[in-house]
Amino acid sequence: MRDVTYAMGISLDGYITGPDGGIDWSAPDEEIFRFWIDETRGLGVHLLGRRLYETMLYWETVADDPTLSEADREWIDVWNPLPKVVFSRTLTEVRGNARLATGSVAEEIARLRAEPGEGDIAIGGATLAAEAAAAGLIDEYRTIVHPVLVGGGTRFFPHDERRVDLDLVETRPLASRAVYLRHRVRR
Repeated sequence: MRDVTYAMGISLDGYITGPDGGIDWSAPDEEIFRFWIDETRGLGVHLLGRRLYETMLYWETVADDPTLSEADREWIDVWNPLPKVVFSRTLTEVRGNARLATGSVAEEIARLRAEPGEGDIAIGGATLAAEAAAAGLIDEYRTIVHPVLVGGGTRFFPHDERRVDLDLVETRPLASRAVYLRHRVRR
């Protein structure tokens, strides 16, 4: 069965955005950008909320930009063909290799797990991840922890009064002073 993963850059105090919604503190350097490219290669599908989908549309539009770096072009080659499922109450259509979700997060994950295919099912965005976590559907949490305390904002981990035991399965220090942590949910 395909694993469901939730992966993002986070602050040491557990936020994916700061109090003002900013993410400048987590802007990837070349090493981290290449790390995310490699992580994305292992995906079979990516679930996104509307805001993340709209942010990531940028990559659908810049392929012909002559100023793109080699890493940017590599990212486009990995990201654009990746199937995406977009959860939105306001969008009526999506572009690129994406489709609008027709069911809940739990229903979409069940449907994707039942389909033939390889690669993990990734969840992008705290709201979707919180819904999947509440239903016990996340198999792995993957974080790049940045050495900063932002003091508030959007939390990576939902606070739903539920204990989840994890096993640390991988850790990797990165040159940018960040640390990659991969935890598997203990079942």
